[in-house]
Amino acid sequence: MSVNLTIPTQQYDPAEIMGALYGPGILGLKGAFTREFAKELGEDIAVLYEEALKRPGGAVGRGPKRHYVEIHPEDIRGFVELATHPWVKAVCETVLGPDYKIVEIGFDVPNPGAENQPWHRDFPAPEDTVKGRRLNSLAFNLTTVDVEPDMGPFEIAPGTQWDDASAFEHEMFPPKEFYSRYEERAEQKMPKMGDISVRSALTIHRGTANRSDKARPVLVLGVDAPGANNHERHDLQVTKAFYEKLPDDLKSRLLCRIVDELEVIVQGHTIEGLMMGEA
Repeated sequence: MSVNLTIPTQQYDPAEIMGALYGPGILGLKGAFTREFAKELGEDIAVLYEEALKRPGGAVGRGPKRHYVEIHPEDIRGFVELATHPWVKAVCETVLGPDYKIVEIGFDVPNPGAENQPWHRDFPAPEDTVKGRRLNSLAFNLTTVDVEPDMGPFEIAPGTQWDDASAFEHEMFPPKEFYSRYEERAEQKMPKMGDISVRSALTIHRGTANRSDKARPVLVLGVDAPGANNHERHDLQVTKAFYEKLPDDLKSRLLCRIVDELEVIVQGHTIEGLMMGEA
C-alpha cells in the first residue's frame, strides 16, 4: 500500500491537544492521510462489512440501518500507518501517557435510512473521570467518504464528557428532558477523506439521520491509558506472523492476543440503548 502521509514539520502542541480533549472533547487533523489511503480503507471495510452481515454475531446493530463491526488489525491494509501516525502517537502520549495501549479496531456504518440515535456516551464514565477528572481512553475516527449534510453526520455536544450521569439510564443515556442542553451545544462534523479526529467517547454525541442514498463508513480505533478496562469489551487479536513484522514500538502498544490463526469475532460491545429496532 502506498501511503504518502501528509505530516506537518512542526511538533504537535501538547497544550492544544489537552485543551481540546479536556475542553470540547474532540480534536481533528485535516489531511492526515491521502485520499487514496482513505479509498483503500473504504474498499477493505466494504468487504469486511459484507462478510460480517452474513454470519451470526458478525455485526451489532446501533439503531435502524446502522451497524458496528469489530475487526482484526491485519484485516485492513493501513493499520500500521494509522497506529504509528505521528499525530495519533502525540495525542495518545499527551492525554493517556507514554504507556497507552490500543485495545479496539472496528468500524461503524450508518446506511441510508438510518435515524437519529438518542444522545449517549459509549460507556459509563470510569472513576478516573468521575472522581479524578482524568480521561483514560480515546476514540479515533477516520472517515472513508466525504461526509455531506444529508449523510447522517456525527453530532457532538462539546464539553459534556464531564456531565454528571447519575440520572442517565445505564449511566450512558440522558433523559429526554436533558436534550435541550445537547441540542444547544450540538456540532455536526463533516470530515473529508484523509481527515482524522479523536474524541472522548464520554462526550455526549449521536449519529444523525442519513437521508442520502450513500452509506457513511467510519473506522474506529480505541486507545486506553494504563488501568482502563475497555479491553474487556473487545477481543483484539493478531497472528504471530503479523505481529513479528510490526515495528517494535507498535508491538508494545497492542493489548491483544497473539494467535496462530485469527478467530472469528462475535461482537461483544453492544450498547443496549442503541438497539432501536431492526438494524
